[in-house]
Amino acid sequence: MKKEEKVFVYFVGAGPGDPGLLTIKGKEMIEKAEVIIYAGSLVNDKILCFARKDAKLHDSAGMNLEEIMKIMLGAVAQKKMVVRLHSGDPGIYGSIGEQIFILEEKGIPCRVVPGVSSALAGAAVLKKELTNPGLSQTVIFTRLEGRTPVPAKEKLSLLAGYGATMCIFLSVGMLSEVVTELSKGYLSETPVIVIEKVSLPEERIIRGNLENIVSLVKKAGITKTALIMVGEVFGEEPCREQTKSKLYDKEFSHGFRKGGSAS
Repeated sequence: MKKEEKVFVYFVGAGPGDPGLLTIKGKEMIEKAEVIIYAGSLVNDKILCFARKDAKLHDSAGMNLEEIMKIMLGAVAQKKMVVRLHSGDPGIYGSIGEQIFILEEKGIPCRVVPGVSSALAGAAVLKKELTNPGLSQTVIFTRLEGRTPVPAKEKLSLLAGYGATMCIFLSVGMLSEVVTELSKGYLSETPVIVIEKVSLPEERIIRGNLENIVSLVKKAGITKTALIMVGEVFGEEPCREQTKSKLYDKEFSHGFRKGGSAS
């Protein structure tokens, strides 16, 4: 039997902020790590309370890729376990690809531990399904083009044409531009919700629609660390017939439910 490689680097999802929303696996990795690299501007420092007392903590907020990798590779050279702590889930705007590429080039094994995305935490706090029969069965995770470009075929104005549920990251500081683009596909009365610092004690929820959300968010003074959620699923009182699931319909057999879906 091939001996399993020892893993020294773990990319761990810190979740949306609430330490209680860490996965068990994520917490275990933080507790074991000898070196933790985290973005202080995004990761709740209470999560670092799980770290061992002798762990070396590095705030990457002001670092570039080269500086981050120097710390990571230096720790690996000393056979120390490293946790690279990312907010939310590392697979969504986590920029882990460039870090993993360097590790793999050097033959250093690594693993990714998923985390709870702020989009899912937002749905939970709103007590809403992102997918809802009769309203939307598609969810789009995206962002507005800023310093980081997006492919031409993924412009917000084009995605808006699908009328699907949309979760827009890293864009609340450009909300006017977001609304301009969305208005090319959604109706003006389409519900829009902006959630600042979801799952944290400072959490704020601003409810509106495409017509008034800019003024409401401006009045609230929200300019960063907020998620924009758009779509009919966020309406106050959707028709009951639109929200009924076929999965638990009495006409469906238990065999169908058995084969159900894991989401």
